[in-house]
Amino acid sequence: MRPAASTAPTRLVSLDVFRGLTVMLMTIVNNPGDWGHIYPPLEHAEWNGCTPTDLVFPFFLFIVGVSLAYALAGAKRDHAPLGPVLGRVARRAAILFGLGVLTSLYPHFDFSTVRIMGVLQRIALVYFGCSLIYLISGWRTQVVLLVVFLISYAALMQLVPVPGFGPANLEPTTNLGAWLDRTVLTEPHLWKTSRTWDPEGLLGTLPALGTGLLGLLAGQWLRWPGPSRLSKPVGLALAGGLAVVLGLVWNNWFPINKALWTSSYVLFVGGLALELLALLYWLCDVRGYRRGLGPVLAFGVNAIAVFFGSAILSRTLGLLRLTGPDGKPAGGQQWLYEWGIKPFFSDPRNASLAGAVVCLLIWLVVLSWLRRRNWVWKV
Repeated sequence: MRPAASTAPTRLVSLDVFRGLTVMLMTIVNNPGDWGHIYPPLEHAEWNGCTPTDLVFPFFLFIVGVSLAYALAGAKRDHAPLGPVLGRVARRAAILFGLGVLTSLYPHFDFSTVRIMGVLQRIALVYFGCSLIYLISGWRTQVVLLVVFLISYAALMQLVPVPGFGPANLEPTTNLGAWLDRTVLTEPHLWKTSRTWDPEGLLGTLPALGTGLLGLLAGQWLRWPGPSRLSKPVGLALAGGLAVVLGLVWNNWFPINKALWTSSYVLFVGGLALELLALLYWLCDVRGYRRGLGPVLAFGVNAIAVFFGSAILSRTLGLLRLTGPDGKPAGGQQWLYEWGIKPFFSDPRNASLAGAVVCLLIWLVVLSWLRRRNWVWKV
């Protein structure tokens, strides 16, 4: 952790707000008081479909793409040597990937069963891939690559027979991506809930790059000196609407599915991200709206700290062995919920939601304190 650099004149307040809102939603959905009692919008779709919870991860990848258009613009404009720039990008990607693996390892550090892929790992791969694409290509090539990635992935998932299972299918354990993960990563290193497939698997990285490219194209549009400040959000909104419609149409053949990161999902959720960025850009960067944004910005500038810190803290509290109200052993987080929150609510779903809100408020206090001291955890 180190003091944040001074804010550049070109910094997008809207992007920090976008990131902050996404992190706040992530904190709510990742920390319910009781995983058995959750309101449907705060759960992932059972398989096909999309809930608000299914927007969190792709919004992060979209934001990564937008950020790259600003972070690497100077290196691209000045034709900086590719090697050193890519070296810095690779270093950051490696740290992100390593933090993801560390999260999986903690607290038992059993390398024989560690999950290799995960959320931070996919972010790292998309960050590196989109950085490389941005540095060596123009926006037209990036549009072509976006189309190629989405069509190629759809073809692979829907046309290539799955070894051992026959014709291509989109079921959780028998699709091509699940087979590839079991073959390359092996079952002990997959998602702990399943062990037979991984929602952040290898093949799904291809369309996830498409999500990052949508953000990268949006960032370049916002940086383009030609359009007026007002026409920029209009352009984003129009592109977003088109992407949503294309995603819904494609859904008829290749269903919207977060776990598989289907091509229709990329377009549908990417379109929603474009719409939200358009609205926030108009409010914050065109109209200059700032009132009441402090808490959101506190989450927005320290997103990695919240994600990594929440996971480590939850696992640390889980090591405690306390006695719950029912006389049974409970981990620290469960004990706090059972004694301090659940007794005040008659509806278990409200109690579970209250537990998530309490977690959000705790992080708000911590992040606000860090923001007042201008401290940001950067990798």
